[in-house]
Amino acid sequence: MGFVTRGVIHAIFPAEQKTERFRVREFVLEIGSDSKYPQLCKFQLTGDRCDLADGMNEGDEVQVDFQIQGRAWNSPQGDTRYFNSLNVWELERLKAAELPPPVASEVPF
Repeated sequence: MGFVTRGVIHAIFPAEQKTERFRVREFVLEIGSDSKYPQLCKFQLTGDRCDLADGMNEGDEVQVDFQIQGRAWNSPQGDTRYFNSLNVWELERLKAAELPPPVASEVPF
C-alpha cells in the first residue's frame, strides 16, 4: 500500500554506502507547516533512488510517494524491538526554496 504526502524539506543528508551493494539517503520533511504543531518526519531513499534528492534543498516544497515498512528485531538478550521505515518511491519538487538574494560586498581599493 502506498501513501502520498506534501511538505517542506527541513533537512537533507548525504547518501551513505552501507554495504558494497546498498546505499541509503535520508531527509526530514516538515508536514503541516501551516499548523500549530508541524510534524518532522524522516524518510529514506535507497539504492538508485538516492539520486532523486540530488539538487533538492532545505526549504523546497515536495511531494513524496512512499511506503511504510516495519520489522521486528530480537536482541541477544531476548528482547524484541520494532522498527518502521518510510521508504520513498518518488520525490517531486513542487516549489523551490526562496533563497535571499546574495549580498554584494564592498571591496576596498
